Amino acid sequence: MRRLLSIIGAFAILAVTQASAQSVNLTGAYRCIQTCRLGLVGNSAYITQNGADLNLLNEAGESARAWPDWFSPRTRIWIDSWNEGAVFSPDGMLIQFDNGTIWQRDLGVPTEGRRRK
Repeated sequence: MRRLLSIIGAFAILAVTQASAQSVNLTGAYRCIQTCRLGLVGNSAYITQNGADLNLLNEAGESARAWPDWFSPRTRIWIDSWNEGAVFSPDGMLIQFDNGTIWQRDLGVPTEGRRRK
């Protein structure tokens, strides 16, 4: 009985961890601002998030799949095909990869306010 309760408890902990894994939606356009591949500073990068799964397209046009890092799911992602992880800010505005590359969320060009007559 004790063993059964331990197993049920372990599954409950895993279920709660997976449900709350990603704390911020990273979907959107980004700009590479530091240590960009091929020296492509300022080029666009994109992330599409579906649940915990992420699809990335870097500044050089290379795509990859990512998911929350097993050890720090609320603050890090793991990109298997690039063999590296990345930490993201709590608001999702910055992503810093283990190799030093930094992406900043691209909010677009600010629109001009109404003109005064």
